[in-house]
Amino acid sequence: SATTSRTWSALALPKAKGAKRSRGCERGYCSSSSQNVSGAAQTDVVMTTSGLTSTTTELPIVGPFDLRAIAMMGFGHRDERSFDGVMRMAFCLDGDYERQVGVAAQQVGDRLELKVQSLGDPLSDTEVEALRKQVARVVSLDHDGEAFHQLCLSDPVLARVHMKAPGFRPALFYSPYEAALWSIISARRARGQGITLRARMSELCGASFELSGTATLCVPTPSAVLEIESISGLPADRIPRLRAVAQAAQRGVLDADRLRAMAPEDAQTELQQLPGIGPFYSSLIVIRACGHADAPTVGEPRSQAAIQQAYGIDHELTDAELLALAETWRPWRTWISVMLRALAA
Repeated sequence: SATTSRTWSALALPKAKGAKRSRGCERGYCSSSSQNVSGAAQTDVVMTTSGLTSTTTELPIVGPFDLRAIAMMGFGHRDERSFDGVMRMAFCLDGDYERQVGVAAQQVGDRLELKVQSLGDPLSDTEVEALRKQVARVVSLDHDGEAFHQLCLSDPVLARVHMKAPGFRPALFYSPYEAALWSIISARRARGQGITLRARMSELCGASFELSGTATLCVPTPSAVLEIESISGLPADRIPRLRAVAQAAQRGVLDADRLRAMAPEDAQTELQQLPGIGPFYSSLIVIRACGHADAPTVGEPRSQAAIQQAYGIDHELTDAELLALAETWRPWRTWISVMLRALAA
C-alpha cells in the first residue's frame, strides 16, 4: 500500500477556492496487464474553512506519455479546445459513487501530479488509493506504456501513426456509472446536445469544483439521481432509465473492477439488462470506461474506417477480417483501435 504523509497545517498548501454542491440540491430542486499504481506516493492533505479538503498526490509514468494529447482527445462530454498544462476532472469516486471529487492533473517529468478537492471530511487512505487508481485508469496510466510503445514500433503501419503523437493514450470515461449516465442522456442526439444536458443535470443536482481557476462540473451521485424528476430538454422516458443506472450503481453492478474481471462479451450482455442500454452503449461502457487494453472492438464504423485507411485496405473489413488483423496487436487491441481512430487522419 502507499506510504502516506498527512499535513494538517494551513501552510501546507495554498488555500483552495471552495467547491460547492449545485444550487439545485441545496434548494431541494433535485426532485425536479495492469500497471501497479499503489506504490509509494506522498499524499498531503489540508482542511480549509470552506468545508473543502485539498489533497495532493501523484502517479508514476512509465513509457511515452503526453497529458496534452490525452486531455484533448475529445469524446463523450469532454470537448476541450485548448490546453494550459492542466487536465481537469470531476467525478464520483469509485466504490459506491457517493463521494464527489475534483482533480487537477499536471505532468511533471516522469510523474503526474494530482491536486484533489473533496467536500466534507478528508479522503481516507483507502479513498486516496481508490482515487489514484481511478485517475490512472482514466488517463491509461494503469498499463505498461513502454511495452505499448515497443509494440507500435514493431509494426511499420502502427509506427507511422504512433509517432505522430508517441505520448498519446486513450482517455476513458471516469467510470462505468458515468458512461452509463452519458449513454442515457446522449442517445439519439448530437454530442453537443448531450454535453449540454450533462452540464444541466450536473448544475441541478451534481457538484462544481474550481480547478486551477476553472469551474468543472461533476455529475450527481446515485442517491441524487434517484431524486431527479425532470431535466429540461431531456425526454421524460429517460428519467426512469437514469434511475435504473443509479440503482445498478448502488448494487455494485457498475463497479469497474467487477466488469473488467468479466469477459467483455459477458459484461456487455449483463449491461443490456438495463433499460436504454443496447449493444452499442454496453460496448461503450465496457470498452471505454473499465480500462481494458486488449478487448477487441468490432461494429464501430469510425474505428473500422481508420483501420482500413491506415493499412491501405480497399474494401470494408468484415468482423472476422478485423479480428484477424487485430491478432497482431495483442495485448493492446483496444489501445491501438483508439489510437488509429484518434490519430490516423
